[in-house]
This record gives sequence, C-alpha cells and structure tokens, in this order.
Amino acid sequence: MFNDKETRFVTTESVTEGHPDKLADQISDKILDEIIKQDPQARVACETYVTHGLIIVGGEITTKAWIDISEIARSTVKDVGYVSPRYGFDYHTCAVLNAVGRQSPDIAQGVDTGGAGDQGVMYGYATNETDEFMPLPIVLAHNLTMQLAKVRKSGEPKNVGPYLGPDGKAQITLKYEGNKAVEVTDVVISTQHTEELLDKNDPSHMSEEARQRIVDAVALPVIPDYLITDKTRFHINPTGRFVVGGPQSDTGMTGRKLEVDTYGGMAPHGGGAFSGKDPTKVDRSATYMMRYLAKNVVAAGLADECLIQAAYIIGEVQPVSFAVNTFGTGKVEDELIEKALLELVDLSPRGIIKRLDLLKPIYQKTASYGHFGRNEPEFTWERTDLVEELHKKLG
Repeated sequence: MFNDKETRFVTTESVTEGHPDKLADQISDKILDEIIKQDPQARVACETYVTHGLIIVGGEITTKAWIDISEIARSTVKDVGYVSPRYGFDYHTCAVLNAVGRQSPDIAQGVDTGGAGDQGVMYGYATNETDEFMPLPIVLAHNLTMQLAKVRKSGEPKNVGPYLGPDGKAQITLKYEGNKAVEVTDVVISTQHTEELLDKNDPSHMSEEARQRIVDAVALPVIPDYLITDKTRFHINPTGRFVVGGPQSDTGMTGRKLEVDTYGGMAPHGGGAFSGKDPTKVDRSATYMMRYLAKNVVAAGLADECLIQAAYIIGEVQPVSFAVNTFGTGKVEDELIEKALLELVDLSPRGIIKRLDLLKPIYQKTASYGHFGRNEPEFTWERTDLVEELHKKLG
C-alpha cells in the first residue's frame, strides 16, 4: 500500500496474555469454548471486565449447557500466570461477579433462520511480505511478546525469567523504503517484573544490566539481524520500572485490542470485537472468512496484497456488499477475483460456519498474539485450500 519511492516509518504493537485486556479476552473465549463443548448451537456474547481484585463477567448467553463461570475465570487467571500476590492479582483471591443475561428474542428470531447475528463491516487482509502472509511489523511485534512470555514461563535465562510478571507489551517501528522494510529504528518492551531487577542505588528504575539482559533474551532472538543497525534504539520499561502491573494497575475489557488482534494498523478492521462471540456473530466469523479469502488470493499469486470488505445486516443471510482491492498489484482485475470468490464460497453465516468448521471449542487460543498469521491446526481460516480452485477459475 506504499508508494514505490516513498520512505515511511511504520509502528505497531502487541501485548502478552497477561495484559489486562487480553486476560479479559481469554476469559470470554474460554467461557465460549466450555459452552460450545456441551452445546454447539448456543448463542454467546460474553464480555469480561477485570480490575484490582475483581472480575465481572456479563453479556448475553442462551444455552442448554451448564458451566461454572467463576471457576472458568479463575482457572484462566491461573493459566496466564497470576498465581502469586506479588503480582498484585491472583486467582486465589480475586472476586468473580456473574452478570450474564439471555439473548434478546428479537435478535434470536433473525438468527435462528440463518441470518447474521449483527450488522457491520468486516475486513480481511493478506500480503506476501512474510511467510505468514501478514504485515512484517505485526509479525515482529507478536514474536517479541511471545518471546517475552517464553522467557517468563521457562525461567530462562535465570537472571531474567524468574523475575518477570505476566503483564507485558511490545512496540516496534520499521523504516520502509517503498514496500521494503530496511531497518528497525525503535523497539519498546514494557514488562512487569519483581523488585529483583531494580537498580539497588535507584529503586525507581530497572538496572541497566537488567535492561540489557531483556534485550539479549527477548529482542535479539526474534528480530532479523539485517533489520538491526547501530542506530536501532531499545527502550526497556521506558518509565523506569513496572513492578505494579496487570489488573492491579490497569483495567481490562474484552475487545479493546483490535489492532493487536488483526493487522497492527497496516489494514482496516471492523468495529466489532471477536472474543466471547459465537460464530453466528459475523463480527467474528465473517472477519475470519475475509482473511481466508484474502490469504488465498495472495497465496494463489493473483496479487501481492489483498484487502476484502463485506457488510452484513442483522437477520439477513447474505452480505449487502462485497469488494476486493489489490492496490494495483493484481495479476487479473479485482472484479474478476470478486466474481470467482462469490462463485466458490457461500458467505452466509451458516456457509461460513460450515466451511471454516467454527462450531468447535477453538477460541481461547485465538485470544492472545493475534487471530491471523498463526500456524495453528484449529485456525481453519489460515488454510490455503482455495488456491487450486482459484487457478482453475482465473487461469
């Protein structure tokens, strides 16, 4: 999407599973998974709010399943790593408030007949910039936060890992010359930690030695060498320290990290959150389908990048609009790609659910490190099984 001769700086971010917003997403999606295990036809729109010592679960759920919301929430907190009071929030002592209601019958009467569970505009994007068919900045940002979590969970290296907490964020800035990334200019890693990493002479700051350990253990292993120069700046806990973190320091809510969930700001995303929603909600399922179609277009070599947009009306079966944009990189006209895709796939909610096999308990795994670009067997929207059919349709 860049001019061939343009110099630009692109910044994006990711967060760890211990970030309060992502903790909320995981609780919502784990509740969804536990319900789908018992009742695949359930209607779920589950929202979670986390704050100091408290989890509130709300939303609308209509199901035959029986689940223990309090136990699910606590087990998620435990799995994420809030297992000790030293993090200011832990699964033993946090309170859980259940404020769940039932889905409105006015919505159900449109969804039961196969219509969309909501209105809205959904986008899917793919680019051949990376093997994941994702923009490089968001791939690197996710790799940073995943490496940060890996160091914490493994406890290695021993002079860093044991002292990290679950909450963390990473941000990365890349310099582009035209469409090619040529340099990482700035890397930001903000990680919750215990007091062992503070400067003994100035406890208001993490020690310089600890900062360098984090650069060595987290940043350097995942950023390609060719993108690091002597001008690359590493900002580790820029405020000085990050001892108070997680829900103790910041509230978290389901659906507040949409750029992290999608393309890192390199492509549009719709206004609806994903987590906590069953696949009749096109906010989730149609966005997955648009990614699936865009990825197959690029994987088939029909374009270097592809953005697909669809819009739905609540209760209506088919989208009211569908558009393909290859930004001038298409090997065939965008209109021909649109026509081929519409002939190959059913874009009704039921058609999407069937093709992508979405009535399975697969959703908690999506709630951290992005819904797209990950090689997980459950992520059916990452398959490229339309490539051959697109070749037949379009030569």
